[in-house]
Amino acid sequence: MSDELIFYTNPMSRGRIVRWMLEEVGQPYRTELLDFGTTMKAPAFLAINPMGKVPALRHGDAIVTESAAICAYLADAFPQAGLAPAPGSRERAAYYRWLFFGAGPVESAVTNKSMGFQIPPERAGSSGYGSLDAVLNALEGALSHGDYLAGNRFSAADLYVGAQLGWGMQFGTIEKRPVFERYAGRINGRPAAIRAREIDDALLPKK
Repeated sequence: MSDELIFYTNPMSRGRIVRWMLEEVGQPYRTELLDFGTTMKAPAFLAINPMGKVPALRHGDAIVTESAAICAYLADAFPQAGLAPAPGSRERAAYYRWLFFGAGPVESAVTNKSMGFQIPPERAGSSGYGSLDAVLNALEGALSHGDYLAGNRFSAADLYVGAQLGWGMQFGTIEKRPVFERYAGRINGRPAAIRAREIDDALLPKK
């Protein structure tokens, strides 16, 4: 199959996470820009992602959606980039744990806060994340033990969680704890992260 990477995105979306991941991977890719409510809902794109949402990635005949899944896929498809620990290792276990913690509890808790939803304390046990405080405390504990989430090297888990923390603190949905600020500042200062932001910022609608 063709090895072409096609990246479907909008600069005002979670596609910014995948752009960063693509810049870390360092492989050539083609960007297809889509607009909310129009080209994202057109039949051509719905054949790629029936949800009508970005980001999405086509790699030859393979299609991947969901930001965390795309990050994990790219880390495995291009192992030379060193963005995932070795399979079966203790570091790989931590990598899976925190990558999916970001995609599950962090995403759900922060989204609920931003939408004004509050889970009653007596119903917290029925929620997949319990409470936002519990989520942030768990993440703070993990980040207090080292520079990275999975061993002593940067991985796709750090990219995904670092992007969430950066945005959450910027928009007020995640409180600015010192450990979060240090971690997000370090992770978001990587050369690939800076390149990705510059690319996407240049694609934003002009005011």
